[in-house]
Amino acid sequence: MAIASNGSLATLLFLFMIPAALHKVQSQNLVTDNVAVVEGEVAVISCRVKNNDDSVIQLLNPNRQTIYFRDVRPLKDARFQLVNFSDNELRVSLSNVTLSDEGRYVCQLYTDPPQEAYADITVLIPPGNPIIESREGQVIEGNETEMTCTAMGSKPAATIRWMKGDKELQGKSKVEEMYDTMFTVTSQLTFTVTKEDDGVPVVCIVDHPAVKDVQAQTYLVVHYKPEVKIVVEFPDGLPREGQNMELSCQAKGKPHPQQINWVKVDDDLPSHALITGPDLYIENLNKTYNGTYRCFAANSVGESYDDYILYVYDAPTTTPIPTTATTTTPTTTTISLPEATADTTPSTEPAAHDSRAGEGAPRAVDHAVIGGVVAVVVFAMLCLLIILGRYFARHKGTYFTHEAKGADDAADADTAIINAEGGHNNSDEKKEYYI
Repeated sequence: MAIASNGSLATLLFLFMIPAALHKVQSQNLVTDNVAVVEGEVAVISCRVKNNDDSVIQLLNPNRQTIYFRDVRPLKDARFQLVNFSDNELRVSLSNVTLSDEGRYVCQLYTDPPQEAYADITVLIPPGNPIIESREGQVIEGNETEMTCTAMGSKPAATIRWMKGDKELQGKSKVEEMYDTMFTVTSQLTFTVTKEDDGVPVVCIVDHPAVKDVQAQTYLVVHYKPEVKIVVEFPDGLPREGQNMELSCQAKGKPHPQQINWVKVDDDLPSHALITGPDLYIENLNKTYNGTYRCFAANSVGESYDDYILYVYDAPTTTPIPTTATTTTPTTTTISLPEATADTTPSTEPAAHDSRAGEGAPRAVDHAVIGGVVAVVVFAMLCLLIILGRYFARHKGTYFTHEAKGADDAADADTAIINAEGGHNNSDEKKEYYI
C-alpha cells in the first residue's frame, strides 16, 4: 500500500512539472526577420528573445556553421560583425553581400528543448542600364515602327513599361533565365506613327526592387508630306477691279518641301502674273482673272495642294442719294421714281476668300432679279396713275339749274325776273341732276 502511495505521488509531481516546463519554454519566444539586400550592400540579422532566462543565443549560417555564440565569433569571416548583444537580442551585420551569401540563417536558443527561428537572406541584383533600339531611324507617316528595350542580368526578373509622351503603351515582354538565377528581359513595342509623333520621346522604364527610375529614351523622327495653306497678303477686303493681289503659299513638311508650284485650274495663269518663290503676284485685277488658283508643294514623301477661288468685284462707285417728289392737282398726279444706279451692292458682302475649294466662294450679283423687281415697281406706279386719272376725270364738270331759265332772252333785268318767276309755276321742270 505504501509503495502504491509513493508511485501515485510521483505521478502527480510529474504531471505538475510538465505544464511548468512548457510554460517556461513557451514564454521564451525566439523571433527573427527575413532580409532582402542589394548585392554589395550590408545585411543585418537580428535574433530576439522575449523573457530570456539566461539561455544562450547563437547564429548559424546556411551550412549550420556557428557565426556567433553569444558575443563570440567562431567563424573566421570578418564581414560578420557584432552590432548588439544582450540577454534579449543578438544582432549581427554582414557587409559586402554577394550572391553566395544568399540562404537560410538560423537563430538558435539553448533551451530544453532548443528553439530555432529562420531568417532568409535574399540578394537582389539590379539590371544593367536598359538598351533601347529602333528598327529604323526614320519612319514615314502612317507606317508601323518597332522598338525593343532590354534589361540584362537582374535578380529577380525586371518588368518593363513603355511611355510615348504622356501616354502609356503596352509592349510584349520575354524573360530569359541565365546562370545563377539571373534574368534578362526584352520588351517589344509596335505602333503606327502619325505626323504629330515627330519629335515625341519614347521612354522604356525598368521596374525592379533593387533600383528606382531606371529608364532609356529615344525620339521619334517622322517624315510626312507637306501641309499646304494659301494666305492672302493683300488686298485686305474683297478683291476689286484695278487692284493688285498677292497670294502666299505656306507649306510645312518633313523633309521641308523643296518644290512649290502655282497653276490656274482649267486655264493658264494671267500673262503678267509674277511667281516669286512661294508667292503669286497679280497686277491690275479684272474679271477675266476669276477662277481657281492652286498651289502645289512636294517633298520626298509626297505632294499636297491647296486652292483659292478668286472672284473679282466691280470697282467701288459713288451711289447717288435717291429722291422722291409727289405733285397732286385736281386732274393729274406726277410721281418721280428714284434714279436707278448702275452699281447695286448687297448689304452684306461675302467673305473675301476661302483657302479650301468650294467653300465660302464669292457669289455673283443676280442683275436679272434686281431688274425684275424694278419692273414690278414701275408697273405698280403706272397702274396707280391710271386709277387716279380716272377718279379726277369723273369728278370734274359744269352744273346747270333751271332757276334762271329765260333770262338769256330778256331785254332787261325786270323782264328776266318776271320770266324766272313765271318759270316757277312749272315746278316739274325745275329739277337738278347731280351725279
